[in-house]
Amino acid sequence: MEALQRRRVTVRGVVQGVGFRPYVYTRATGLGLAGHVTNTPEGVVAEVEGAAAAVLQFCERLAADAPPLAVVDAVDHRQVPLAGGTGFRIVPSRTGGPPRTLVSPDTATCADCLRELADPADRRHRHPFITCTHCGPRFTIVTGVPYDRAHTTMAGFPMCPDCAREYADPADRRFHAQPVACPACGPRMRLLLAGNPPREVPDADPVAEARRLLEAGAVLAVKGLGGYHLACDAAHEDAVATLRRRKARGDKPFALMARDLADVERLAHLGPLERSLLTGPARPIVLLRRRADAAGQVVDVAPRCPDLGVMLPYTPVHHLLLGLPGDPPGPCLLVMTSGNLSGEPIVADDAEALERLAGLADAWLTHDRPIQVPCDDSVVRVCDDEPMVLRRSRGHAPLPLPLPLPVPPSLAVGGDLKNTFCLGDGRRAWLSAHVGDMDDLATQDAHDRAEAQLEAITGVTPTLLAADRHPGYRSAGRARRRAAERDLPLVRVQHHHAHIASALAEHGLDGDRRVIGVAFDGTGYGDDGAVWGGEVLLADYAGYERFAHLAYVPLPGGDAAVHRPYRMALSHLRAAGIERAADLPCTAACPPGELRVLERQLERGLHCVPTSSMGRLFDAVSSLAGVCHHSGYEAQAAIELEGAALRASGTGPDGGYAFGLAAPVGPGPLRADPGPVLAAVVADVRAGTDPATIAARFHRSVAGLVATLCRHARERHGTDTVALTGGVFANTLLSSACARTLREDGFIVLRHRHVPPNDGGLSLGQLMVAATEHVTASHPQRGEVHVPGGTRQSA
Repeated sequence: MEALQRRRVTVRGVVQGVGFRPYVYTRATGLGLAGHVTNTPEGVVAEVEGAAAAVLQFCERLAADAPPLAVVDAVDHRQVPLAGGTGFRIVPSRTGGPPRTLVSPDTATCADCLRELADPADRRHRHPFITCTHCGPRFTIVTGVPYDRAHTTMAGFPMCPDCAREYADPADRRFHAQPVACPACGPRMRLLLAGNPPREVPDADPVAEARRLLEAGAVLAVKGLGGYHLACDAAHEDAVATLRRRKARGDKPFALMARDLADVERLAHLGPLERSLLTGPARPIVLLRRRADAAGQVVDVAPRCPDLGVMLPYTPVHHLLLGLPGDPPGPCLLVMTSGNLSGEPIVADDAEALERLAGLADAWLTHDRPIQVPCDDSVVRVCDDEPMVLRRSRGHAPLPLPLPLPVPPSLAVGGDLKNTFCLGDGRRAWLSAHVGDMDDLATQDAHDRAEAQLEAITGVTPTLLAADRHPGYRSAGRARRRAAERDLPLVRVQHHHAHIASALAEHGLDGDRRVIGVAFDGTGYGDDGAVWGGEVLLADYAGYERFAHLAYVPLPGGDAAVHRPYRMALSHLRAAGIERAADLPCTAACPPGELRVLERQLERGLHCVPTSSMGRLFDAVSSLAGVCHHSGYEAQAAIELEGAALRASGTGPDGGYAFGLAAPVGPGPLRADPGPVLAAVVADVRAGTDPATIAARFHRSVAGLVATLCRHARERHGTDTVALTGGVFANTLLSSACARTLREDGFIVLRHRHVPPNDGGLSLGQLMVAATEHVTASHPQRGEVHVPGGTRQSA
């Protein structure tokens, strides 16, 4: 008779809320093993007893055959004394101790649930909350760990006998599926019409009636997994215009939700990776190059933008709104944009939705399952057959990122634009879902709530804080107050250093040697008090050296120059010694009164902080070429310039314009002078050159500048690894050209894939820099300690 053995098995990773305990149950019973399995704060813990060979087989195959949504980080097992007994059980979860398990992201409705949703014979036919262990809400409904129904917002919905029977049946797909529900016991949909107060539509199918309203041109507030969307029929011109006006959207593109891939293909070009991203479990918004005839399919939801942001349905409600097979005709393409006013966070609370979305929505399609934490849609695009995450949120948060070096329990609060924060402990970092821009008090409150929730489910209590160096950032001010209240060290990290450190961390580099970091963006506080943004740094986690930068020009009026690119064009022309003649588009765009004031402002240097921003240079060239003079949303001028350059694709092999390069007098960085580029653009404008050709030549000139500066850095310092980072590199035309040119020249090129290159990835870099400074400072002291490339501050 074969010897018996009992082993205790601990599985860590994303193993709660993904059907892992039912999977363990099925494997154990299939091998004839006795024992039990439970959820604990450290993960899933099982004890299995039986024939030694069967126990070993159970342990060895546990990770390899895991459920599709599981992410197994580690399987540890050790022998324990035999306990006897027969049968295998799922026992109640064990609480207590710090959380060490990982919560799954929200996941799109699976194919099995969709089949049931459309089946008139199924008891969940057209049930808006259909879910199973392979799909549905997770992160946005979790209130604590271990992940059990009692620790979710489903706790207020007792299961009916039928659901309870499925939940307890090991052979059922809903065995221990925590959000399980049905029409008899689950949450309820309601449709409320705008009014004072809003009026519920009685005796109707709320979703079917909402679909009729959309077809008629109404704007609806629709409650999703992580908050409310504002939705309308994308083919209804008046509805789209009404939504744009009510939301104060300007020309900013709207995201679209299409019924299926066939509808997407009529609008945009799809490659294999785009198809995979659209149909995968995360279901992000995917930025796609629009087809030339896309305007015939929908009204212009993205004016003058080269891309359309499109996603597929990811909840049962979305599928019902867009129509199941056999449904009456209705909208098959919806505008689906965050439920908020521009600049505010997405609305997730029901009472708040009725208040804050009043005046925006004609009706509310809502339900009574609470959202524990808001979570906006993720945004992804494809560059050179690789994904580039631009907003890491629903479908990704709160999955951790592996770190190349261990960090103490830390919190990095990010920046003020596209804010995310980052918790770290050991070799894991948890990047929060997208929070938003920190100018709004509601966004700051949302930041605090999301931080408290993420700390609760990760068990990380920060002992170290990190923030941007900008003295006016609200995120940094809040970190400073928290450091004072809790007597914690605070490390202030230079903006572009954090961008480069984020790229290093994402690629698993331990920082043992410096890289050439090319950090191009719109704004970052520099060591000299100037606005940096066209930087080439030699950097590791411990510090940086400014090797080169774009030459300074005045930023006249701060935000006024950002919103009116013609101001930056005129500032650049003056700095380059080029007359701002009336025949130039940027001069013609500037009202005469403003032009006179601007000239005096530039002459006297009033409210003109110097900037080296590459983002502002893109704005200047966009206006100078006659592409965009007013920017109603972030990076509009640069986005439209990229779109113009794409229209010129294949028009000629010329290498574009050439920047000047000025060596420093004595020690100091190289300066890239845009003056020759601007002079060449002016010459092209006066020669009648098409703006698209000018845009293409400018993109080539920037790629050529990057290659030149990196070659200089390699020659002087011997490093051949380049990190391309910062919001400017969300431009795939530029990113692709830079990467190709650098690789052809023998460089190793690091680009962001899973962490945003823009300020949404800033907090990860802050975390790594702060942890490195904290560890290398052998005797941390209260007060202020200067370290290479950074400043440590404490209360």
